[in-house]
Amino acid sequence: MNSAVTVTSNARPAMLAGLKVIELTRNLPGPFATLLLADMGADVLKVEPPTGDEARFMPTLFEAVNRNKQGRRLDIKKPDELAELKRLIADADVLVESFRPGVLAGFGLSYEALSAVNPKLVMCSITGYGQDGEWASRAGHDINFMAMSGVLDQLRTPEGELAMPNVQFGDLLGGSAMAVIGMLAAVIDARATGRGRHVDVSMAHSLLPHAVGPLAFAQMWQQFGVQNVKSNEDLLGGGLPCYGIYKTSDSRYLAVGALEFKFWKTFCDALGQPEWSSVHWQRGVMPQLPASQAMKQQVAQTIASQPLSHWEHVFTDVDACTTPVLTLQEAMAHPLFKERGVLRDLVESSTQEVVSLSHPIQYSDFEFEVRSKAPK
Repeated sequence: MNSAVTVTSNARPAMLAGLKVIELTRNLPGPFATLLLADMGADVLKVEPPTGDEARFMPTLFEAVNRNKQGRRLDIKKPDELAELKRLIADADVLVESFRPGVLAGFGLSYEALSAVNPKLVMCSITGYGQDGEWASRAGHDINFMAMSGVLDQLRTPEGELAMPNVQFGDLLGGSAMAVIGMLAAVIDARATGRGRHVDVSMAHSLLPHAVGPLAFAQMWQQFGVQNVKSNEDLLGGGLPCYGIYKTSDSRYLAVGALEFKFWKTFCDALGQPEWSSVHWQRGVMPQLPASQAMKQQVAQTIASQPLSHWEHVFTDVDACTTPVLTLQEAMAHPLFKERGVLRDLVESSTQEVVSLSHPIQYSDFEFEVRSKAPK
């Protein structure tokens, strides 16, 4: 399929129409954050150094996270081009940057200097470890932020070994998502008061509060006198027979999320084992008790006796929070995502066609559109 920029007609202006955003970020966290803003109608100008965004060496990634933006290349080491950047920022609502702390200040681009010229400016700084403190200037990537926040330690195999994720939770959850929330909150305030703010997003610090489940479960275990429960044996980490991932006979996987007793009972009935429903955490059986572990083995043996297609058929009309584990390719082809318009047109990059995924949120009186490809 050849590239085709999607053209739609919206009855109302986009939610962020008129919001001027200057982006001084590279790779994934900042560009994905500004992508979300651009999709919602913001006017995003991506400013790159002479060497370009490093993500350009991965054209499919660059195209995916930089659509709906305009582009400029400026060498801020040159006085005239630095002055041009300052003029752009003076007229902007938001500046998003991902330099190490203090770098922009060396060019006269600190928040204090910029807000003196543009009081309404919201400046969002996305870094690994924040703007101050002992770790502020340390380099890092997604895996480092996950490691330092304790989140990486929660991702373990059934054997207890660390699992290596290839989804960038630190960059996207700790960085992009938190940056968008912080920027929009500050913009709302700036429009009401005329004063912007400096939004300091540390990816490591932003990830840690998302471990709210494991932290809460650890406190619960302490009430039972149990210390240092392994993440792969915790309530939602693999310790419950009613909440886990089970291998099928064709080496595929079935995800079982029958956390509430009503779903677990329905699940057991569908397996032809109604008596198994008595072994459930809401019936006083905690994950580390022998009965719970033994039940998990029985469920695993049953699921392993048939291929995934068999279990998909069994649970098609069964309300038990049970689904196949799909590959990305299967997910994109599945009616669940196709009917909601998640997969957009293929966008032609400099080297190949790139899948363009839709904006993740749907709104009334607004239809997402790909207004432009990533800047050349």
